Amino acid sequence: MLAYKLFKIRKDGSIGSLFINKRARLITGRWIQAQSFPTKGYALRPYWHCTADPHAPHLSLKDRAWFQVEIKNYTTLVRPSSQGGVWYLASSIKILEKVE
Repeated sequence: MLAYKLFKIRKDGSIGSLFINKRARLITGRWIQAQSFPTKGYALRPYWHCTADPHAPHLSLKDRAWFQVEIKNYTTLVRPSSQGGVWYLASSIKILEKVE
């Protein structure tokens, strides 16, 4: 299934997660399995968090960009529209392309 995820864009052009395991450089076009990275100040998030649309008003777009991703083994989570509405918690993602 196709979904969307917001990633941090580094000065060197590489992409990474916004908050959890944010130092990892993520590769496009390959399946990436979700892992658990306990992070102080954050709830345990052992899944990739993706949205149904490239829209999450509660998150800043500074140095970030939306990407279309393919997801596997996911559950649906309904969030308030101010947080993007429908979210998917996926065990695996494949980063496809930047949304312009």
